[in-house]
Amino acid sequence: MINVLFFGPVAERAGVRQISLNFREGLRWQDVRDTLRVRHPEAFEIVSIVAVNGQRVGEQDASLLADGAEVVFMSAFSGG
Repeated sequence: MINVLFFGPVAERAGVRQISLNFREGLRWQDVRDTLRVRHPEAFEIVSIVAVNGQRVGEQDASLLADGAEVVFMSAFSGG
């Protein structure tokens, strides 16, 4: 399974904080994003930060996910 977490406004727009997806060989974080973007388009409008297993990733990172991986989607935030 792939554990997907949404934080802050992304979770609010998705209406969920956590989703589990079935693992399959060859899965990348971009595949997870593309699958969930169809289900929650309004949430992915504001996603600007993605982390896999606690490490921030960029669009060029095509690393394969392992079974049990955690993918986090969040928006940029500011605070004080």
